[in-house]
Amino acid sequence: MSSSPAKLPELLIAAGSIDQAERYIRAGACAVLIGEAGFGMRQPGSIPAARFHEAVSRIHALGAKAYINVNKLFRNGELPGLPAYLRAAAEAGADALVFGDPAVVLNAREYAPNVPLQWNAEMVATNSAAAAYWGKRGAVRAVLARELNEVEIADFKRNTTLEIQVQVHGTTNIYYSHRNLLQSYMEHLGREASLIDRGPDEGLYLVEAERPGERFPVYEDDTGTHVMSPDDICLLEALPELIAAGVDSFYIEALLKSELYNETVLRSYRAAMERFASDPGAYEADPEWLDAIRELQDPERELGFGFLYKEQVY
Repeated sequence: MSSSPAKLPELLIAAGSIDQAERYIRAGACAVLIGEAGFGMRQPGSIPAARFHEAVSRIHALGAKAYINVNKLFRNGELPGLPAYLRAAAEAGADALVFGDPAVVLNAREYAPNVPLQWNAEMVATNSAAAAYWGKRGAVRAVLARELNEVEIADFKRNTTLEIQVQVHGTTNIYYSHRNLLQSYMEHLGREASLIDRGPDEGLYLVEAERPGERFPVYEDDTGTHVMSPDDICLLEALPELIAAGVDSFYIEALLKSELYNETVLRSYRAAMERFASDPGAYEADPEWLDAIRELQDPERELGFGFLYKEQVY
């Protein structure tokens, strides 16, 4: 006897342009994260506030949700720009604001009071009490730390009334500095700082002496310096457990990947989710879903489960 259909989590990805957002939605995304580089960290591209209305309208026309990224850590001199940015998001009809800095919450109460808030502090979102704190201040979702394992994710969901979001695919951020460290280093050496490209750059890496075979991608944008993981998370084979744990949103990290790669990932995850939803009890993964991703995977970056099955975080 077939099982009853299961409720599917959201499938979310960040987009760097309106056209890219539409491509990702057609490939399987049902929500897209967009934003201006000066307000959102680690965006694959910048969509200025002046184009929010167009972007949100085109995303909604395809039946998807549009979230505005405001996860930057702000300095005092940058705060005057927040009201207009948040007002533009609200007037465009954005479905949520993604924040990490409390300054966003304080300004959103006045300039975007009807737009839901999603708390994204990434590496520090490790317990439901912290999520409850932000829930009392308007947050409807918590973006969980990548270091939580399967048991901790399920426990987090049981102990919160907020939606929870888990990254299921792609690179992860492991270090962030508000300063442009690479640019400063180049200037210290007396070399042209312009050699450091703005935005994701696949040509810059850190390599540890103890692990010379692993390369940690580094890039700088308007928000500072970012060091990314040497391998990629791939939880495609763990979707049934994550759905059973009550995860509300699956996030695919688009950084350092081509549009073709991201579209392929979206199609594979969407196919797996739809098959599971149609009959959870009879679900079997199709090897072709993962094979399609592996065909485009950088051979120097392994696909793995991250911390999902680890007994402890270290």
